[in-house]
Amino acid sequence: MSDSIDIETFWRRARAADPRLPEAQPEAWGFGATPQQADELLALVISGVKVGTASALWDYEQAGEPLPRVGELSILLDGAEVPRAVIETVAVEVVPFDEVDEEHAFAEGEGDRTLAHWREVHERFWRLHSENPRGYEPDMPVVCERFHLLLPSDAATAPTR
Repeated sequence: MSDSIDIETFWRRARAADPRLPEAQPEAWGFGATPQQADELLALVISGVKVGTASALWDYEQAGEPLPRVGELSILLDGAEVPRAVIETVAVEVVPFDEVDEEHAFAEGEGDRTLAHWREVHERFWRLHSENPRGYEPDMPVVCERFHLLLPSDAATAPTR
């Protein structure tokens, strides 16, 4: 497996591995705010443990980015920004931070998968890494996204013969 595969090559190989994928290359992004977070969370996705994620609605608004949509594909990057997997968004719901439930916390697959752990980690994350000036609030709107893994890294990073 090449560690320096670019996103265009990854997408071309992903489409060869699964011809149902559209020609248009989806957005590529990594989880978290640090390379280590990106690698750790990506490993959870590839292992099948992580099937959900949460983002601050205020961060989307600050960046002027659209919210994820059901059916949307994404290319996941590792901490070195190398493409490793393709996911499809299957559900999106915006809820206040203090109303995120146990089911969503479990779907995120982090730590002991409890709501208490989820709240602690996400509050700390948004206090430290928020892209908007409001940071964290107990009732802030959170974009809760569920997804499923379409292609793990090996299918799209293997050299073509």
